[in-house]
Amino acid sequence: MSPIIAVFSGGTSSERDVSLGSGAACAAGLSKAFQVELIDVKENAIPPGVDPARHVVFSTLHGTFGEDGGMQGLLDKAGFHYTGCDAAGSALTMNKTLTKQTVSSRGVQVAPGVAFSAKAKPTVDDLVTKLGERVVVKPNAEGSSVGLKLPENRRDIARALDEIRSGEWLAEKRIFGRELSIGVLNGKAMGVVEIRPKGGVYDYTSKYTKGMTEYFAPAPLPEAVTAKARSAAETAFAACGCRDYARVDFIFSETEGLFLLEINTLPGMKETSLLPMSARCVGLDFAALVQEMVKPALNRFRKGQTLPVT
Repeated sequence: MSPIIAVFSGGTSSERDVSLGSGAACAAGLSKAFQVELIDVKENAIPPGVDPARHVVFSTLHGTFGEDGGMQGLLDKAGFHYTGCDAAGSALTMNKTLTKQTVSSRGVQVAPGVAFSAKAKPTVDDLVTKLGERVVVKPNAEGSSVGLKLPENRRDIARALDEIRSGEWLAEKRIFGRELSIGVLNGKAMGVVEIRPKGGVYDYTSKYTKGMTEYFAPAPLPEAVTAKARSAAETAFAACGCRDYARVDFIFSETEGLFLLEINTLPGMKETSLLPMSARCVGLDFAALVQEMVKPALNRFRKGQTLPVT
């Protein structure tokens, strides 16, 4: 008997609304080939009625708990097979500082940065000395550009630091260039997408307000830059122990080269989202993409069913 695909959406993070949209789109695409149940997750727990003997989980939970290893850890303990990164890979990639340390050890360039907590903030002078006046300040473990701050001078930096009340944060030297996004499926990079926000900054509003950003898929880049970006995406994916699929984002400076921005292991998954754009560059429409995304988990489910009892 084929398993039912349980699509988890919603969740408890600040990205709940985005996740609900992703879940609905993925459920529609998967339903063309599989029996699907779309489930709205409303607490930090496995929803009732989901059975590891009957279900394979396709999670579209974005942000904290859903994407940081929390849900993955629960699924592992309960014996579920599920799509995407395991608990360890999810936790690592949700932590921007650890991600940067991990990929840089494999030769992927990252922006200089300073990690800090709200309880032990750096001084303005310290940040300016290390990073310059034009910096990026962001939560160490959030997605969808939640909490993103872009100070332009000392006064802005002071204001940004003063607004931080809790949590772990990261300040980075601001790299100016072209924003690129690359889907990775089963360890192989797909097409390179260029993101051009009309307001100059790809923040939460630019991401989720129709007409505020232009996308070019494939990105109009020299072949050598495209090849380097795809190779770097595959390296970052492998270095962080990612599984099945992810989206890897970069910024490309004509003078300084290619810098990793982040790895998103459960990226936005509407038909117009970046990962599907990347997939269309290599001939995969949305339904074909989500069906490919679930195949490794289905294979793990079937393999688990045939293992001898010890």
